[in-house]
Amino acid sequence: MKTTGCFWAAGFAGIIAFVAPTVGTAQGTLAKLRAVPFTDVKITDAFWSPRQETNRIASIPVNLENLEKAGNLENFRLAAKGAREGYQGPVFMDSDAYKALEAASYSLATHPDPALDARLDEIIATLAAAQQPDGYLNTYFIVKEPTKRWTNLRDWHELYCAGHLFEAAVAHYQATGKRSFLNVAIKLADNLDSVFGSPPKRMGYPGHPETELALIKLWRVTGERRYFELARFFVENRGRKFFAEEHKTPLDRYDGSYWQDDVPIYQHRNIKGHAVRAAYLMSGTTDVAAETGDERLLTMLNRVWRNTTERNMYLTGGIGPSAHNEGFTVDYDLPNATAYQETCATVALAQWGHRLALLYGDAKYADVVERALYNGVLAGVSQDGTKFFYVNPLESAGRHHRQPWFGCACCPPNVARTIASLGGYAYAVSDDALWVNLYIQGSVKAKVAGIPVELKVTTDYPWDGKVVIEPVVKQPTSFELRLRLPAWCETPSLLVNGRRISPLQTEQGYLVVKDKWKRGDKIELNLPMPVQRMAANPNVKANHGLLAIQRGPLVYCLEQCDQSEPLAAMFVPAGAELKPEKQKSLLGGVVAIKGMAEIAEDQNWRRTLYQPANVSRRVPFQAIPYYAWDNRQAGAMKVWLPTAPLVPPVGGLEAEAKVTMSFANDNCQPQGVNDGIEPKSSGEQPAANCHWWPRKGTEEWVQYTWSKPVTVTGTKAYWFDDTGRGQCRIPVSWRIQFLDGQNWKPVAAKGNYSVAKDKWCEVEFEPVQTAALRLVVKLQDGWSTGVHEWKVMEAEEQ
Repeated sequence: MKTTGCFWAAGFAGIIAFVAPTVGTAQGTLAKLRAVPFTDVKITDAFWSPRQETNRIASIPVNLENLEKAGNLENFRLAAKGAREGYQGPVFMDSDAYKALEAASYSLATHPDPALDARLDEIIATLAAAQQPDGYLNTYFIVKEPTKRWTNLRDWHELYCAGHLFEAAVAHYQATGKRSFLNVAIKLADNLDSVFGSPPKRMGYPGHPETELALIKLWRVTGERRYFELARFFVENRGRKFFAEEHKTPLDRYDGSYWQDDVPIYQHRNIKGHAVRAAYLMSGTTDVAAETGDERLLTMLNRVWRNTTERNMYLTGGIGPSAHNEGFTVDYDLPNATAYQETCATVALAQWGHRLALLYGDAKYADVVERALYNGVLAGVSQDGTKFFYVNPLESAGRHHRQPWFGCACCPPNVARTIASLGGYAYAVSDDALWVNLYIQGSVKAKVAGIPVELKVTTDYPWDGKVVIEPVVKQPTSFELRLRLPAWCETPSLLVNGRRISPLQTEQGYLVVKDKWKRGDKIELNLPMPVQRMAANPNVKANHGLLAIQRGPLVYCLEQCDQSEPLAAMFVPAGAELKPEKQKSLLGGVVAIKGMAEIAEDQNWRRTLYQPANVSRRVPFQAIPYYAWDNRQAGAMKVWLPTAPLVPPVGGLEAEAKVTMSFANDNCQPQGVNDGIEPKSSGEQPAANCHWWPRKGTEEWVQYTWSKPVTVTGTKAYWFDDTGRGQCRIPVSWRIQFLDGQNWKPVAAKGNYSVAKDKWCEVEFEPVQTAALRLVVKLQDGWSTGVHEWKVMEAEEQ
């Protein structure tokens, strides 16, 4: 039984025994594989190839168009003109432009496009014109705050933006051979190197890691060792609590865990803080350790990787459960409906896993890369390539949807660059072997032991596990093929030129196949893809009594539009038969999973809180790949499914109401007030946040409106208060009004309207029949407020 830590396959008779995975130690042999560049990989399959084309003709143009609308590109023009006003957007605007340029560059390498090539040349020329004589380039500090360079490394993202410039410039050089962008990167890197380092240079490191891994990419392309040493300086000094010094925070009051600055880098024991920052940091640290062989770093990386993948990773390959810090809380905290699982964090985890797979030559790292790419990353973009997820829940009431763009638009270009560069994750070489990490139809060219070789790959993966590999060599050539055995596959088989190979020779999760290969040879790998039920680790409380569905690398979900009954009323017994079915016309062509669910007879969940109900009938259900959800009509979605009729309530009267507010800015989600997700505390950051910020000290309201009159007799509210990080506090007071004809009137309360944090504030009143109810709040002077949940009590029937 192969396992993945936070979850494992469950059989019809129950859960298959869990065995902890073996983890390499710092003292183990380092494989130090070399990734085959994306430019040497050709993808021609029916799964990724159309997605790369959609990325090319839709996502990349949409990214560039939105960067124009949002002001990112105009900021560069302003900087090039020497302007000192007119800057638009937050401090990190440059980084999103660089990621989009990186995505476009990758696409140019595999799909030449003269118009796109010319567009990039134009933008790069503007960047070069904006660059200062000393090499510095950041439009926020050139246009808006020219006297504040490097004064707030923790929060102002200068180094982070520089890192994304380096990555984009390297990609552009590799794709086109042009040095225009690379020269900009070299000048900026030289500027960084003149500022940061050992005395007499200054101390510091990025508040948002990224620069580290990017400097190493730049070093590998240019051969300039100083760039590696600067990356090493940033990594090895992290945890000196520099940000406490920078912000004059007493050490006894400083908690640097959000920035991974709480302990020296060697002492990290678990993944922590902001998820994207953490995974980018670990990626850069892995690059440094791969070069230096530092056993302290290697030991730490293995320790933190295990903690990440065994205790903090979602089934879909994402990380970071919490919205309030876009990151981690405690081990095994993996909620479904409130899962944050930022798209960028899944990309970052895939990048880190890829680096560890190269470092150790162990398939368990590539397994995580595959899980992330086929599920969490791919869900980040719509089927047509024009809308994007920032947050990726594993359960939805039907109100969470992809968006065309975001105020913080890091995710859309991150998905675009990942899909465009996918080939770079697929293959690697060592001195005597070619390693296959992802099974994608197409071809790859590489050098093994200095000899050019090519593989032709034919497969319908991920729908079918049969993979045919044909070496293309000019003359008989001896080398090893190392073929990853995915953790989900339990019964692989192998034919070489029609001859079954048994027993299989495996090493660290790879099939080892060595021969003197010649034209006409054929390797047939079969990876059976039975439908698997996945059970969560018992420590994941959110998934008690639930199972998920997986087939091959794909995690599945149920969407309401495929079901004949309310999703909330359905459960799928552990022994239910599940069958895969290829559907060419569904969502671009998928293998759906079909089976029979059962429906609880009593569906009046308003009054049955986790009470067993009688089963009245069986109904068919259909599951689709998680990546494809929210591409059709809106509706509920679930990954983890109940196995017995103990379904939570879908809500009271409030769940049936339309929500309106006196005021809501573009950062407010009114639907959060009746989404049925109860908070653990007032300070918890909900995925959908109903608030009145930035209004302060005013009287505001949130309103429920029903399609027909209802009779209510009480209500309760749970206040949102982000003391310590934001500007929302509990209100001064609140009251309830009901609509009587055209007039709003106060209810006759039977007690006081209490105001308190971390608890429900309840009030009962004389029954009223109304089609609308208002929660009216008075905000504190100087403060705003919000409401986690507002529930309404229906009058008992007489």
